[in-house]
Amino acid sequence: MNRQYPIYTESIDCRDCYKCVRRCPVKAIKIENGRATVIADRCIACGICVHTCPAGAKKVRNDRNRAKSLMQRAPRTVASIAPSFASEWPDLTIEQLAGALKKLGFHAVSETALGAEAVTHALATSLQHSRAGLHISTACPVVVDHIRKYAPQFAENLTPMLSPMQTHARMLKQDFGADTAVIFFGPCIAKKCECDEEVGDTDLALTFRDLTQWLEEAQVNPAQTEPAALEPHAAAHGALYPIAGGMNRTLDNYALQNVELIAASGMDTIVKTLEDLDVGTLDVPVFFEALACPGGCVGGPQQNTSKPILASELAVRRRADKGLPVNEPAEAVRFEFTAAVPAENIHQQELIREALRRVGKRVREDELNCGGCGYETCRNFAEALLTQKAEPAMCLSHLRKLAQKKANALLRCMPSGVVIVDENLRIIECNENFARTAGKDTLLGYEARPGLEGADLRKILPFANLFEEVNRTGREFHSDNLRNENRLLNVTLFPIESGKTIGGIILDVTQTEIRRELIAKKAREVIEKNMVTVQEIACKLGEHMADTEILLRSIAEDYADTTMETKK
Repeated sequence: MNRQYPIYTESIDCRDCYKCVRRCPVKAIKIENGRATVIADRCIACGICVHTCPAGAKKVRNDRNRAKSLMQRAPRTVASIAPSFASEWPDLTIEQLAGALKKLGFHAVSETALGAEAVTHALATSLQHSRAGLHISTACPVVVDHIRKYAPQFAENLTPMLSPMQTHARMLKQDFGADTAVIFFGPCIAKKCECDEEVGDTDLALTFRDLTQWLEEAQVNPAQTEPAALEPHAAAHGALYPIAGGMNRTLDNYALQNVELIAASGMDTIVKTLEDLDVGTLDVPVFFEALACPGGCVGGPQQNTSKPILASELAVRRRADKGLPVNEPAEAVRFEFTAAVPAENIHQQELIREALRRVGKRVREDELNCGGCGYETCRNFAEALLTQKAEPAMCLSHLRKLAQKKANALLRCMPSGVVIVDENLRIIECNENFARTAGKDTLLGYEARPGLEGADLRKILPFANLFEEVNRTGREFHSDNLRNENRLLNVTLFPIESGKTIGGIILDVTQTEIRRELIAKKAREVIEKNMVTVQEIACKLGEHMADTEILLRSIAEDYADTTMETKK
């Protein structure tokens, strides 16, 4: 787990559902031991994975303690509030929020929209004298990162302007002193990355959720706090920046000639807008306002509550005061963006084919492109396997085939006949021993179509009604000697899915019973013979005993008579 990067995974909560992989627009998720990990150098911090994780395993770095520590070290700390606050707290004024922030210990509170107005002014001047072609806004750090990492051919088309957040921070440090600390508050996770990477302007970026928790911890209620004035003053049309097309509306104040203004929000829409675009075909300057979140910053991933985009946009529009004069920037806000170094090389086709074979995809027809693994195509998944961002177990069709093979192997090896049927007594699966037990015709059908899928059990077994009874009652059935014509069957029936699927194990025990009866018959014959022999022996013994007794008595009597005569 990398807690240094603004987005990380709490591994113990990850449920290996791959939903974050499916939703991530740049596939910056690596699966290790069934757990999803964010790849920092590929991530664009759009926050989609945080928003979509059903288990809440994707977390956003909590910077409140860092902010409190910074406030203790710095001589003064100024808060920069994103103009999207109007949709987050529609019932509060910016002055009430400023008062609450001052109770937290901030020296002053200012609107990030002032930086937006400075960017607009510099951008309008640049576009008025720019060449024909594409000019992409750089207010959204997610869009900037996406182009630098995944569409580097458009990197030179990024307008050379700092973001409103960084521009505003620079303005505040000019007004309050270079040693002033600036902390930004908004609905964006990517602003944390922007602060981490571009050290020197904004010192720290916190989210609206961070601010809400901070206020709750300090027991500060903005609605009951004395309002405070904004410094140096309130913003005007810059407050429109957080809604789709809002930046372009601020440019309308400059009456640009021969400049086309285009706007898009949402990463999917932005990608499709630039897809296959040949910039050389544009014969006028085209400014493309791109915001990664649907509806603009008002749809940011770190809002406290999800609101309809329409309601959020209306709240921002009502807050914006277009009657105030345009604020001139205090200094130039130019900044050059360059393409990022590609994160990985394109893999050779043979390596991709080998990776596909690892998940049982040996021919084109095996590549289902079902998206169950989170990748659009099987080849995208194979590339992820090669870079160790994915695991073979993520391929659901592959797992299903493996499970099916194991089940088939078990069915084939079982000495009993096994059959599985649905609620309509249509066979789902069976093994060869079942077909053999059912009869020659069924065995021929099995040889023609192994498994007999779809066959009607009622035409195969005369006791198919027992399957219906088990399905109806949900109770098992067992018989050691179920007679079927001239055979005896050992039958066990059981519900697999209540009311849906029934399983049966059938064993022909006819020969076993015949052998048992023969053995019993032989045993009885032996017993009878033994009884006769015993009786004969008993008779003989009886006769011998009688003869012996007579003989002994005779000898005894003769011996007695002889003794008497001798005495006389």
